Amino acid sequence: MDLDLTKATTNQIYNMLIGLVAPRPIAWITSLDLDGKLNAAPFSAFNYMGVDPPVVAVGVGNRPGSQIIGKDTARNIRNTGEFVINIVNESVAEAMNICAVDFPPGINELEIARLTTEPSLLVKVPRISEAPASLECREITTMEIGRTRVILGRVVAVHVKDEFVDHAGPYIRADELHAVGRMNGLGSYVKTRDAFFHITRMSHEDWLKKNNPDADNREG
Repeated sequence: MDLDLTKATTNQIYNMLIGLVAPRPIAWITSLDLDGKLNAAPFSAFNYMGVDPPVVAVGVGNRPGSQIIGKDTARNIRNTGEFVINIVNESVAEAMNICAVDFPPGINELEIARLTTEPSLLVKVPRISEAPASLECREITTMEIGRTRVILGRVVAVHVKDEFVDHAGPYIRADELHAVGRMNGLGSYVKTRDAFFHITRMSHEDWLKKNNPDADNREG
């Protein structure tokens, strides 16, 4: 199949991209509006972009309809400049899904999902206590591209539950965190439990030895 996206519908483009760019990590974002009301919503157009400085990117589409109306999360981040990305694993997946419901304005999604929060270290936005880890972020910029808002945030603090940290590194015990990822289609997710495998990354020298086993003998 070949598909020219310049001639495709938005629905066709969506179906292709969410099916091929997968699995995707989930940014379960908490944010505050100008009145201090808390909002929580998950987004799967999310990844880290670099470490020096530590930068993450989140794509948030506008609300459906002909008018250009940003979702609460994007609007809150623009107004306050702060947000928290809470990591999603198996233990909080169902609660995350509740926060994806399009509730009327003024509804606290976390209360409905029976979740609690605790203060963050450097930003005013609280983090979700039940999440295995959280990234405190400050907005770098928001780019409006068509009907999508691409938010770049600088990570200023990280919280990880102790059972998921190897303090020797420190490293994340990713095989024990059991993160979940988003796949294509409504309600489609993937687990990482018992799914890890290892491929050793080769140096150029290693590659030469593997693909030219007689190279050392010839050089001698």
